[in-house]
Amino acid sequence: MASQKRIAILRQVKEAIRQPYAWPGGYPLYILMSDGEALSVKAAWAEFELVARATLFSCIRDSWKADSVQINWDDTELYCAHTNEKIESAYGED
Repeated sequence: MASQKRIAILRQVKEAIRQPYAWPGGYPLYILMSDGEALSVKAAWAEFELVARATLFSCIRDSWKADSVQINWDDTELYCAHTNEKIESAYGED
C-alpha cells in the first residue's frame, strides 16, 4: 500500500493538472521529478498513468516518479524533460 506522503504528492500533481497556476497569484507550476528533472503540467496530464504508477508504488529507478509540485519563479531556461517545451516562469525575462 502506498504511503500517505506519496498519495499527497500525487494529489498535488492532480491539482496542478486541473489548475496549472498557483492560487493566489497565478504563478506557473511544474512537477519536480525524483531524478531532479522538471515535467510540465501538460506532460504530466498526458502521461498521468505513468506518473501515478511510479509515484504510488515508489519505483526507485523510474524517472516518472513525482517528488513535488513547484512554482517556476524566475528560471527562464526551465524545459520539460519529456517534451522539451519551455516551462513558463513567473518573473523571468523573456
